[in-house]
Amino acid sequence: MSIPAFIAGVILLFKGSDILVDGTVKIAAQLGISALIISVLLVGFGTSAPEFAISVGAAVQEAGSALDEQTGISLGNIIGSCIANLFLVLGLSAIIRPIDIKKGIIRREMPITLSSVIVLIIAAYFGLLDQYRYVGGILFLVLFIVFIWFFIRCAKKERIKEKINKDDKKLKNILYIIFGILGVVIGAYLLIESSVTIAVMLGIPTFVIAASMVAIGTSLPELVVSAMAAHKGESDVAVGNVLGSNVFNVLMILGVAALFIPLMAKESLDTILILLGINLVMIPIIYTRNKISRLEGVIMVIVYGIFIWYIFFGNTLI
Repeated sequence: MSIPAFIAGVILLFKGSDILVDGTVKIAAQLGISALIISVLLVGFGTSAPEFAISVGAAVQEAGSALDEQTGISLGNIIGSCIANLFLVLGLSAIIRPIDIKKGIIRREMPITLSSVIVLIIAAYFGLLDQYRYVGGILFLVLFIVFIWFFIRCAKKERIKEKINKDDKKLKNILYIIFGILGVVIGAYLLIESSVTIAVMLGIPTFVIAASMVAIGTSLPELVVSAMAAHKGESDVAVGNVLGSNVFNVLMILGVAALFIPLMAKESLDTILILLGINLVMIPIIYTRNKISRLEGVIMVIVYGIFIWYIFFGNTLI
């Protein structure tokens, strides 16, 4: 039953996140907030709901259990998801349609995303997510609050007038949010249980399963949102969704998870450094003609495939 449960979990995560994002974006649009700000704050948060449910759910389950089978899911899912967001999601989106990069993304969003990864590396090296996890967890959540405060200020400065669909009912959007959260939570539970069982059956460390199968599954909402946005020429949504989601993943989700269990971050430092390298590679890609071309998209997807090969066959945890 593990494989059907895994598939059901991915479907629930996908559909739950889909209607969750739909509801939040429609309500946010009524506030007259720019597409980029909405993407970073609300769409990024909405598409990070699966990662939150998986990583925090695994941490809560581990904290209340004498078993350690779920150790590695919280951090592995986040690292794998961030890498999938940057190279798989943006790569496939660019293949569908080249993505234009605006100056605001280069000046503000990308440096913040890169800084969050640098903070993660420093915290992992000094044990702030392991033996000093309460300090690290609180630090990450404080930085996350600062991030939210900063973008709320940006939203106030960049207010625009949006045409509101009068047929759009607020109650319908609120119900979308409620049922979206329910779908995400139930799907996350199925995905956690099935992925742990599959990992035990195959003798594969749960970190590896989390960084590959679970990470791809939880990145499906980002993939669908960014691919659709790229298809429609909405580059702000395509890129803002991914960058915002990655900051939410690192600061909020790992911050909360660290308050429940040690995340084995120092043992996974090599994979975190890969995440840093991928963020650094994104800089010249974004700066080159302020666009992610189809060729660059193909290269990004190939590099992601190499990463998947590495965590299965080259990771020191195996």
